[in-house]
Amino acid sequence: MDTPLHPPVSDPDLRLLDRYWRAANYLSVGQIYLLDNPLLRQPLEAGHIKSRLLGHWGTTPGLNFIYAHLNRIIRQRDTNLLYICGPGHGGPGMVANTWLEGSYSEIYPDISQDAEGMRKLFRQFSFPGGIPSHAAPETPGSIHEGGELGYSLVHAFGAAFDNPNLIVPCVIGDGEAETGPLAASWHGTKFLNPVRDGAVLPILHLNGYKIANPTILGRTDDGDLEQLFNGYGYEPLFVVGDDPQLMHRQMADVLDKAFDRIQQIQQAARRGEAQKRVPRWPMIILRSPKGWTGPKTVDGKKVEGFWRAHQVPVAECRENEAHREILQQWMAGYHPDELFDDAGRLMPELQALAPTGDKRMGSTPYANGGRLRNLLEVPDIRQYAVEVNRPGETLAQSTAVLASYLSEIFTRNPENFRLFGPDETASNRLGKVFDVTNRSWMEAILPWDEQLAQDGRVMEILSEHQCQGWLEGYLLTGRHGLFNCYEAFIHIIDSMFNQHAKWLKVSRKLPWRKPISSLNYLLSSHVWRQDHNGYSHQDPGFMDHVANKKADIARIYLPPDANTLLWVGDHCLRTWDRINVIVAGKQPEPQWLTMDEAIRHCEKGMGIWHWAGNETAEDPSDVVMACAGDVPTLETLAAVDLLRQYLPDLRVRVVNVVDLLAMQTKEQHPHGLDEQEWETIFTADKPVIFAFHGYPALIHRLTWQRNNHRNIHVHGFNEEGTTTTPFDMTVLNELDRYHLAQNAILCVPGLQEEAGGVLDALQEKLAAHHAWVREYGEDIPEVHNWKWPSHEDKGGAPD
Repeated sequence: MDTPLHPPVSDPDLRLLDRYWRAANYLSVGQIYLLDNPLLRQPLEAGHIKSRLLGHWGTTPGLNFIYAHLNRIIRQRDTNLLYICGPGHGGPGMVANTWLEGSYSEIYPDISQDAEGMRKLFRQFSFPGGIPSHAAPETPGSIHEGGELGYSLVHAFGAAFDNPNLIVPCVIGDGEAETGPLAASWHGTKFLNPVRDGAVLPILHLNGYKIANPTILGRTDDGDLEQLFNGYGYEPLFVVGDDPQLMHRQMADVLDKAFDRIQQIQQAARRGEAQKRVPRWPMIILRSPKGWTGPKTVDGKKVEGFWRAHQVPVAECRENEAHREILQQWMAGYHPDELFDDAGRLMPELQALAPTGDKRMGSTPYANGGRLRNLLEVPDIRQYAVEVNRPGETLAQSTAVLASYLSEIFTRNPENFRLFGPDETASNRLGKVFDVTNRSWMEAILPWDEQLAQDGRVMEILSEHQCQGWLEGYLLTGRHGLFNCYEAFIHIIDSMFNQHAKWLKVSRKLPWRKPISSLNYLLSSHVWRQDHNGYSHQDPGFMDHVANKKADIARIYLPPDANTLLWVGDHCLRTWDRINVIVAGKQPEPQWLTMDEAIRHCEKGMGIWHWAGNETAEDPSDVVMACAGDVPTLETLAAVDLLRQYLPDLRVRVVNVVDLLAMQTKEQHPHGLDEQEWETIFTADKPVIFAFHGYPALIHRLTWQRNNHRNIHVHGFNEEGTTTTPFDMTVLNELDRYHLAQNAILCVPGLQEEAGGVLDALQEKLAAHHAWVREYGEDIPEVHNWKWPSHEDKGGAPD
């Protein structure tokens, strides 16, 4: 049996700790109920009670219990803890504890540590103009709001990666433990390296009930729980009961054992002692009543230890005198005179129980990652440029080119950059990164395994939820990263994306929260190249979802070739407090722009490709052929080639868009163009045939305020798909060169009458394609072998 590293806590110290816990509970109840009379210096009256009682009591006393005990661990061991509150709706507990330790008043001086500050603390909670009821960005010490359940433990592991001096206690509610993402999160230990990473201490808080039902794990026998978590690879330690005196002793002893075990694992690993298997990390299972220390019954109905304690146990305190009396007795039962002095300040002996400075969990820089963030060291993208002597002549795999750049990022940033993805790094042609690092893997490595190592920095697990959550935790604690994923399946994390976007929106308005690195997505294996996977893998709709967010948060980039992808990737990795979505193909495709041209084009976000059109200043365009995305760009240029062959007198302008949201007005988006700039590119009155990577409606939505919107005709994904050839996919959705050329003829006034033969010829080509692809299973040679011809250059480089 291991020898304890610290002596057991004395009974007097536990009695002090109990008073501290009571203070946190008192403040938590006050936040839910009171407008005034914070110290109960007079009997409660209706006017002291909020008219709308909002908040969650049931989980809060357990959260306060854990927080108080973790304060002792910090003081005793001088360690850095990041407290992740899975039941984020227990926000009153987080606010109460940060106020008690002083970190809250340092950030919000108006909420002082006295009676007046307490009154304001109570009044602001879940109140118009105040603070949310969850552990929101406004809450010191929080990186996890917990409004949507399932992500606490994955955030904890993300925070622990590459933070060797950090331990992350993560409280998981038993309702949250029923979610799919949380169930997968237990496997985080298989990726946690005790040499270079910190540790995660899961605390499964079982109080038995959700909103109105029992919980699965809450009703599970302790023996079965022990087997379950042993199977996951943990050493479960139990704290069970409802008697505060006994529970304090249990919790103190169990925490000491857990932190001793963490220290032993880390020290052994850092001494270089070989591990035969993944360490069996400790976890705590805390069983305590829901609504612990609150009213046992209200109106003859059970409350404590039942689902009725979940939110507001006594619901009519303003209008019902009997309910108000229950509240009075409940709060008085914490004996506030033993907790706060006459001025409303926490008693000195209780103040001494809190850590100081940045050791306080409300002040730790790990919960305000911008304080720790260092700039990413990046190479010059010109080193990786694809040589382009003439447009379309060179073929390259754009994501493979980006992989060379990312390899150097890994080399230059060995401790603060990771690549995340659900087993798709190689599939998305990013395999070059394995020249400099491996996949992280703490389980057994067999002789024939490849690219697995305990110190690997590529994080792969077949769960988009885990990849997203790991990356969020990593970014929120001050580091940098990239998430690569198949385009169709990034939808799995739609809701997680929502939560992070909301967190960023609020954080940007809080001057004390320092900027964190942007969350960057690289979406490949996209809708237009699912040759063998078929319809199930064909969905570009994540862009529509992203476009819903506040303009200053979201960015969407559609680079048409490798050099533009290099610029976009480099740009996104340098940004902060944003979400960047990059959609790029992995298949060999024509390269259009030199690096200098790509830089100029991307810096503007969109522009005219003069070399592809045939308009002149004296003879301006009759039609604008616009495109956004690699395949739409290819098909647009092929359509322009057809038009120039069939109708040489037709004046065509080619426009390419990289920064999709810049299509909006300047009032709608920071990158948007004013109307004059817009018309300089898209014209004021000419038809625009727009080939788009995604759903056509998004382009109409982005441009509906433009004067020329009525003339924009969008071709994109129309939810037509199957297992077929790349070109046939575009034909099914009328994004192909023949349909684009036909639409241009139909939309230019008066052209249809004189070009009827051309329309027929294009239709014949579509029929020939249809027959050929179904006979031979490959695209017709005219398409397969097409290259941009050497038309006379009318305007030089794109602007």
